[in-house]
Amino acid sequence: MTVYCLVELESAGAAATVPDASLRALSFARALARSTASTVAAVVFADATQVPAAELAAHGVTEVHAVRLAGYAPRAWARALADLVAAPEHDGRAVIAAGTDHGNEVLAHLGAITGLPMAANCVSALAAADGGLELVRQRWAGLLLEEAVLDAPVALLTVATDAVSPESLAEPATITIHEVLHSPHDDDLVIRAEEEPAGAGGVSLATARVVVGGGRGVGGAEGFAPLEELARLLGGVVGVSRVVTSEGWRPHAQQVGQTGTKITPDLYLACGISGAIQHIAGCSGARHIIAINTDPAAPMMSRADYAIIGDLHEVIPALIAALRDR
Repeated sequence: MTVYCLVELESAGAAATVPDASLRALSFARALARSTASTVAAVVFADATQVPAAELAAHGVTEVHAVRLAGYAPRAWARALADLVAAPEHDGRAVIAAGTDHGNEVLAHLGAITGLPMAANCVSALAAADGGLELVRQRWAGLLLEEAVLDAPVALLTVATDAVSPESLAEPATITIHEVLHSPHDDDLVIRAEEEPAGAGGVSLATARVVVGGGRGVGGAEGFAPLEELARLLGGVVGVSRVVTSEGWRPHAQQVGQTGTKITPDLYLACGISGAIQHIAGCSGARHIIAINTDPAAPMMSRADYAIIGDLHEVIPALIAALRDR
C-alpha cells in the first residue's frame, strides 16, 4: 500500500527545495506508513528535473510522482491526485498534505471529486483494529484535541503545521522518480494562478525561518519601513496582527493568526503586538519568540522566550544598526 504526500516546492528551477510545512507532512506520512505497512510516495507538481530527490529521500520517500502542470490550479492538482489514487497498481491508503492554504484547498477538491472524507489539522494518525484510522486532530485553533476514527478506503488528511516535527532518516531511502503525464480538463483550469514567492529571498510567510511581526504599536503604515529593513537583514519576512489589516495598513496575506497564516519559524520577533488569543494561535509554532512592547503585562510578553520592555521605535533602529555593524 502507498501513503501519498503532496509536497509543495519552495522555489522554481533546479534549486527547488521542500518547505518546512511539507517536511512536517512527510514525517506525519512516514509514521502512518509504518503503522499500515505502507510506503511513502511524494507527489510534486513540477518537472522531474526540478525534484529535490536527495532531500525527499532523507525524509523517507521511496517514490516521487512528478506532474508537470504550470501554475497553481487546485482542481487540476486534485484530479491528478485522484487518478494516482485510483490506479490499481498503486493501492493508495491515504493522501497527506500540509495544512497550508494549498494543502487544504487541494484536498477539499480531492474529497469532492472522489467522495472521500477529509480530516483537517491532524496531529497523528495510526491504523485502527477495524481497518480504519485512529486520528488526533486540532480543533478551535489548537485549543482542543479531538480523538476520532476515520473509516474510509483512502483517507484524506491535512497536517497541523505546528504539531509535527520534521525528522530526517539516518540512512536516506532509495528513491525512484516517475514522470506523470496528466492532461487536465478545461473545467479544471478555470481557477489557475501563476504565483511569485513573497518576501525577502523568495520566502513565503508560511515557510519563512524568520518572521518580523508588527502590530498596533507600529503606529501606522509608514511605521513598517524599519520592520521591512530588519526582516531583510535577517533573511525573513514581515507578518502582522489582525488589527493592522483591519486598519488597512498591510494586506491580509501578511496576517499571522487564526484567521490568517499559521507560522513555524525558528524566530518570531513580535513588535508592538499585544498578543490576542487568535494571534497566539497563529504563532505558537515558532521555535523562539522575542517580544518588544512598552506594556510588560501584554499577553505576548508572557508567551515570549525573551521580552524587551521598551519603545519599538527605539529598539528596532538599534537592532538594525547593530546588524549593519556586523
